[in-house]
Amino acid sequence: MSDAPPRGFPVGEYERRTAAAQAMLAERRLDALLLCTEPEVRYFTGFDTPFWQSPTRPWFVVVPLEGPPIAVIPGIGAPAMGETWIRDIRTWPAPRPDNDGVSLLASTLHEVAGTEGRVGVPMGHETHLRMPLADWDDLQEATIDVAYHDATEVVRSLRMHKSELEIAKTAHVCGIVSDAFEGIPGLLSAGMSEREAFGAFRIDLLRRGADDVPYLVGATGPGFVDVIRQPSDRVIGEGDLLMFDTGTVFDGYFSDFDRYYAFGSADDGARRAHETVWDATEAGLSMLRPGVTTSDLWAAMAEVLDAGGSLGNDVGRLGHGLGMQVTEWPSNTYDDDTVITEGMVLTLEPGLVWAPGCMMLHEENLVVREDGPELLSRRAPRELPIVA
Repeated sequence: MSDAPPRGFPVGEYERRTAAAQAMLAERRLDALLLCTEPEVRYFTGFDTPFWQSPTRPWFVVVPLEGPPIAVIPGIGAPAMGETWIRDIRTWPAPRPDNDGVSLLASTLHEVAGTEGRVGVPMGHETHLRMPLADWDDLQEATIDVAYHDATEVVRSLRMHKSELEIAKTAHVCGIVSDAFEGIPGLLSAGMSEREAFGAFRIDLLRRGADDVPYLVGATGPGFVDVIRQPSDRVIGEGDLLMFDTGTVFDGYFSDFDRYYAFGSADDGARRAHETVWDATEAGLSMLRPGVTTSDLWAAMAEVLDAGGSLGNDVGRLGHGLGMQVTEWPSNTYDDDTVITEGMVLTLEPGLVWAPGCMMLHEENLVVREDGPELLSRRAPRELPIVA
């Protein structure tokens, strides 16, 4: 698309991220940062490949206290990593289950951290160790003189705050998805199966310029509470509701918002529920600014949901962070208490059960500015849309 932002990032963007991480490592008296998951590796290197879908090989990046990151990766990834700004690329002929990069990684950690070094590893909520536990045990044994410490806050604090270059990618994909949602009345109709409707919407997103639609869930019917399932062969009938919630990607950055539609006509309860979640979103938007917490945000939306007759919400949160993953830190919960700051990209996602077996959600995407939120998704109408 002609209005799409440039793909990739200039080297300066990765240098900035690396320098910020190194400053936090120094503050924590850590000698290096070990990363092994797709978003963290991509964040610091720009290495972007769908090959992560294969579970066969582990991948590692080591961020030293000074200088660019070091890639310790399977040999099959060397050409692609060589196209990034990373120049120190160390490889082994993976898969090699008896020693799948462990000795190479251990020698790299000893080189950058020294003996009796301190190495940071993300260990907290929303992180995981992408290597076999047996290999992790072997690595610890091979680096028995190295102490491993939780460095979740290093990657969390960096990734929660987006640069303008990152925001531009999210804004662009949100525009694509907003266009597609607004085109649903001309795309879908009663008589289609859920599977046909999901397929048509996914294809439309790709035609409009999305790179991928890896996350598309929803449901149809007079009411439903399972809103994360795959489509079935159920035929959409007059009076049914349809909900699509999609995480659509442009250049490695996600949108994540949903929309509801009614076919032919809408039940009064569904109409009221849609207006309630829209009003709850408005309450969140109205009070959102730097300095409030995610728990303040949750409380503002929950108050509207309760006043609107909510029978409950078992989802657990009313929105979250967004960026390289369809959900990121933080979570809008009653006890998360993350202080919201400028540059965060968030979703507001209030939801309620409006009748037994009937859930209504509403979601918008935004970036936090100095004077409040800037919507990245185009605001949904307050009134439940009807597909004739």
